[in-house]
Amino acid sequence: MEAKKIQIQDFYYNLQADKIAKYPLETRDSSKLLIYKHKTISESVYSSLEDYLPNESILFFNNTKVIPARLFFKTDSDKLIEVFCLEPISSDNDPYNELNKTSSSKWKCIVGGAAKWKDKHVTLFHDQITIKAEKIEKINDVFIIRFTWEPSDKTFSEILEIAGSIPIPPYLKRNTETIDLIRYQTIYAQNAGSVAAPTAGLHFTNSLLEKIKAKNCQIQNVTLHVGAGTFKPVKAITMAEHKMHQEYIDVDIQTIKNLLAGLHQCIIAVGTTSLRTLESLYWIGLKIYKNQNLTQQELNIEQWDAYQNNEQLITKEDALAAIINYLEKTNSNKLYAKTGILIAPGYNFKIVNALITNFHQPESTLILLVAAFTGNNWREIYNYALENDFRFLSYGDGSILFRE
Repeated sequence: MEAKKIQIQDFYYNLQADKIAKYPLETRDSSKLLIYKHKTISESVYSSLEDYLPNESILFFNNTKVIPARLFFKTDSDKLIEVFCLEPISSDNDPYNELNKTSSSKWKCIVGGAAKWKDKHVTLFHDQITIKAEKIEKINDVFIIRFTWEPSDKTFSEILEIAGSIPIPPYLKRNTETIDLIRYQTIYAQNAGSVAAPTAGLHFTNSLLEKIKAKNCQIQNVTLHVGAGTFKPVKAITMAEHKMHQEYIDVDIQTIKNLLAGLHQCIIAVGTTSLRTLESLYWIGLKIYKNQNLTQQELNIEQWDAYQNNEQLITKEDALAAIINYLEKTNSNKLYAKTGILIAPGYNFKIVNALITNFHQPESTLILLVAAFTGNNWREIYNYALENDFRFLSYGDGSILFRE
């Protein structure tokens, strides 16, 4: 199947509102777990996940942290404007530059109530902090916004923590509540930068992680800062007409070395974001292998990169080694890049053997990813979940899927 010719309507299923989990369960690892292995489906609970992991597997977790990206401003005429920070405008691939800036920062944003924004600035007052937002330009449905604030010695990250709110998914159809401040964050969240949670990781508890380690499984961290586009349904008829969003990734050199050393083991991605990061590493390595003098911007992975120049492929070992050599040559401890990789049926997986993931929206790029991973059996998996009282989407149940 050619990815560009895929019709998104072929990846529709009927997700009724009562199947969507509006709130998390009381205990994270009490969620149901669907197991798909050797084309057979069974079920258990997350607290028993270690029973289904091959010995000495390596699990890769996305340790991104959701930022309080939603801010509410008022116009001079006291009208409310909602500004949702999507991603920073940065001159390089380092996602932390804008979050660590003081006095001023520029972001791509979605603006609710934009028609009411007549003045040059809108203002937010909160706990002795004053934040001003200025519209710079509009690109399609996204605004470029410059934020300035007082006291100016605080970082933008600190400003968001004080005045922002956690942006829970719109399909929950409710306001952010106290429970979301804790439960819409993984217990291992570390690197701030996401506007949506890597939801597969929401099921993990400290006790579950200890049981996984006790089975001689390694736990490694990568970072992909999840953008709002991850959960959007595809509106184009074919994937050739769909523009894939790009997201920041951040992987340290020791993690890449550990991955290279463990390629003979079962590589398990905890979440589609971890999978997209790991698979992007191969394509970044291929770029470097062909040209070791690339700039940081040239490391970025575009939507169709994985479907072009397939006659010039290299081994995954050579790809990872190329990244390691590049980082050592440039005296860098971390790889920073952006990835817009589209993983859809027809994609040839390079790194990942198993995927732990939730149940996703119909006609989304995440459904395409699951279909690429499991083949035509994705529909059998989803039908089983629908018929056996699994809870769907961010706060819902999940699955572990093994690739044949």
